[in-house]
Amino acid sequence: MVAASSKGFPLPPGTPPMEAHTADVLPEEKDAWQYEPKWDGFRCLAFKGSEVVELRAKSGKPLGRYFPELTAMLRGLSAKDFVVDGEIVIEIGGNASFDALQMRLHPAESRIRKLSMETPARLILFDMLVAPGGKIMLERPLADRRDALEAFLSKALNAALRLSPFTTNIATARQWLQGAGHGSTDGVVAKRLDEPYRPGERAMIKVKRLRTADCVVGGFRYLNGRRQVGSLLLGLYNDQGQLDHVGFTSTIANDDRAELTSKLEALRGGPGFTGKAPGGPSRWSTERSGEWEPIKPELVVEVRFDHVTGDRFRHGTRLLRWRPDKAPRQCTFEQIE
Repeated sequence: MVAASSKGFPLPPGTPPMEAHTADVLPEEKDAWQYEPKWDGFRCLAFKGSEVVELRAKSGKPLGRYFPELTAMLRGLSAKDFVVDGEIVIEIGGNASFDALQMRLHPAESRIRKLSMETPARLILFDMLVAPGGKIMLERPLADRRDALEAFLSKALNAALRLSPFTTNIATARQWLQGAGHGSTDGVVAKRLDEPYRPGERAMIKVKRLRTADCVVGGFRYLNGRRQVGSLLLGLYNDQGQLDHVGFTSTIANDDRAELTSKLEALRGGPGFTGKAPGGPSRWSTERSGEWEPIKPELVVEVRFDHVTGDRFRHGTRLLRWRPDKAPRQCTFEQIE
């Protein structure tokens, strides 16, 4: 049992969320699993004591300053002493926008306040660790925790709080998985109905919809401190015939780096991306995104990806094979729409 917080919370705000391990297919054992959409936002545990509220990311870092509208909303609820698990999302035009979430991670409070009014966030809830009044639910099975969560939301009645749907029907879950990869979701999560909530453990299963696309290599980056290719910058042609940067792949075998570096360096001097190009460094990037080498758009690779947000691959892609049989101009956005 997790000890109660000394700050008046029913659980310490540092309590980690239950996590999932990745699988290729959804589990099918009859009457054993609950399936939920895997939301494409910021995972968040929300803690409320008698008067105070804290939002914590999966890493344990506080999120409250970036989403003051959610903190104020939770503070205004009549329910007290509870902990819920969910996903922070921002919807623009009816579709979830991860870019809008990223914009909240800004050092200026005035900027955050302005964005919180222009593009308010929502909290999609899918589990309850502590029911209102301080009733610890960690050891209760998922079915009981879901009942408590639904009862909580039936009384909260706030548009900024949403209940994540679920199903126990594998056919429905597969339909959700087939539709993932655009907009709000990027897969399906499976949870055992009889399991307790296990903070910090990978006790769930997540399956993402994986697709492939043929992309033009419009540039590359060197490895840090080495004169060998570290990643390929990928592009697709838009309706105006311009090559837009859509993501990268860094899954290059070490044995192939030297030969590939020579091949890429021989193509330097080309226009690279003629439409949207890689921008400056990002607070979320693991690469020096401002430093890249443009090349002639002659090489085509097939990559595997899981999610598209704002006409870009949301995560890094996996290099599957080179496509010398494919003309670069055939690599258009139709593949990922």
